[in-house]
Amino acid sequence: MDFTSIIGLIAGLGLVIFGIVFDPSAGIIWSTIKNFIDVPSMAITFGGAIAATVIAFPITYFKDIPKHMKIVVSRNRYNPQQYIDTIVDYAQEARRKGLLSLEDKANQEQDSFLKNSIMLIVDAIDPAKVKEILDDELDGLEDRHSHAWQFYEKFSTFGPAFGMIGTLIGLINMLANLDMNADGGATRMAQGMSTALVTTFYGSMMSNMLLTPLAHKLHMRHDEEMVCKEIVVEGVMAIQAGDNPKHIEERLNAYVCEKKRIESGNRGQSPSQSMSSVPEGKKPKRSKKK
Repeated sequence: MDFTSIIGLIAGLGLVIFGIVFDPSAGIIWSTIKNFIDVPSMAITFGGAIAATVIAFPITYFKDIPKHMKIVVSRNRYNPQQYIDTIVDYAQEARRKGLLSLEDKANQEQDSFLKNSIMLIVDAIDPAKVKEILDDELDGLEDRHSHAWQFYEKFSTFGPAFGMIGTLIGLINMLANLDMNADGGATRMAQGMSTALVTTFYGSMMSNMLLTPLAHKLHMRHDEEMVCKEIVVEGVMAIQAGDNPKHIEERLNAYVCEKKRIESGNRGQSPSQSMSSVPEGKKPKRSKKK
C-alpha cells in the first residue's frame, strides 16, 4: 500500500487545524474551531458541489469512486525496467527459436496486454495491422482513464464555486437584516461576515486538499501504466521486425531514467528486482489528451 496520499491528507488537515487554533500570544485555543463549523454553509458547499457533479456526470462515475480510492492508495504495479527485461527475454527466445516459440510463454503472462501483443506477432499478422491494433487499444485505455481524473477535476471546480455562492448568500442575508443603529450592530455585522466567508473556506479545502490531488494521482498512475504499455508496443514491433535483442534493450532503456539504471547496476541487482518508480525519462506518448 502507498501511504503517501494518506499521510499527505492527514498532514494537510493537521496543519490547517493548527493554523486555526494556534495563537502566538495565547497558544492553542481549541474553541476557535467552532468559528469554522457551520452546517448551512456545509450544505451549500458540499451539497451544491455534489449536486452539480451529479448533473454533469452519470451515476456510474460515483460508483467507481471506491475503485479509484483503491488505485490511489495502492503501490505502483508497473515497473518499466521489468517490462524491458521481459521484452528482451522474448526477443532472445524469438531469435533462437522463431516467433512461434513465444506462444507457450505468452500464455503464462499475467499482463493481458503483453500476452495479446505477443500473440499478435505469433499469429503472423501484418506489422502495420499489429501497430494499428495496439495503438487503438492504448487510445481506448487513455479515454477510459481520462474519464476518471476529469471527473475529479470538474468536481474540484464546483467546490470553490459553491463556496462563493454560499458567501454571497451569507452577505445578502447579513446586509438585509443589518441595523447599524441598534446596539451591537457592528458586532453582528462582523459575525455575519465571518459566517459568510466560511463557505469559501469549505470550497477551497474541498478542492485543494482532496479533489485536485486525487485527480493528479490518478493521472500519474495512468502515466506510469502507459509508459509500460508503450514499452510493450515498441518492443513487440521490434521483435516482429527481427531486431537484435541488445539493440531492442538499448532502445527501450530510453523509457527508464539514467539514474535508475546506474543505481540498479551499482546494487548488483537485476533491474526487475529494483523497486518500482515513476519513470523520469521518456514520457507516455498519449498523455496529452484531456
